[in-house]
Amino acid sequence: MNTMTRAAPAQPWRPYWLEARNEFLRLLRSPSFAVPTLVFPPMFYVLFAVLLNHKGGTPVASYLLATYGVFGVMAPGLFGFGVAIAMDRERGFLALKRAMPVPAGAVLGARMAMAMLFAAAISLILMAIGTTIAGVTLTASQALGLLAVDMLGVLPFCAIGLFVGSLVSGQGAPAVINMLYLPMAFLAGLWMPLSMLPKFIGELAPLWPAHHLAQVALEVVGAPNDGRTGMHLLVLAAVGVVFFLLARRRLARA
Repeated sequence: MNTMTRAAPAQPWRPYWLEARNEFLRLLRSPSFAVPTLVFPPMFYVLFAVLLNHKGGTPVASYLLATYGVFGVMAPGLFGFGVAIAMDRERGFLALKRAMPVPAGAVLGARMAMAMLFAAAISLILMAIGTTIAGVTLTASQALGLLAVDMLGVLPFCAIGLFVGSLVSGQGAPAVINMLYLPMAFLAGLWMPLSMLPKFIGELAPLWPAHHLAQVALEVVGAPNDGRTGMHLLVLAAVGVVFFLLARRRLARA
């Protein structure tokens, strides 16, 4: 009788699935991250697009649906990567992962997947509010397009967060990320149209990745934009690649 046991079939996807599941559980156990990330963008959208929108009507609500979507998806990328990576690096968790038989991209891929999942949730919540109580009308293609823009648009901010997390300590990361997050949202015209802000702010807006993502989102919902979608997509791709490579170089030395 043959007593040899057959080796279990290889499952190359399993490490990625386990890392993604663990990352999801980690975020669920961190209400200080999950609750503000999911609650603040819809709360601000209701305030400015519904309660205080007395004269702008549907056009303003449509504009803010696009820009507050960008404001919302910035947070999972910047905080989910910046703070978490800084703390993991400080505690030696990243060095431990490199010593374990885990695929090199599993940790990064899991966190990117969770950032995209949160971005999708934020986008769907905002669209639900916009189409039910803010008077926004979206076709099926516009809704799917906005969802895709928000989910993919989180990736450049993941790269920026990864770079910040490779530079600063775990305690300093939240302060540094907030210094990037809130000023960038304002200066990129996410809270109010750039036409309502001083001229020099509008001239400097292209410096911020959030501005480029907002222009793409505005194009999708049919709101006023500068019409240079291709250029904005190239800028976002370049930002993602450059900051990822910078972060990779820093972390390789850690």
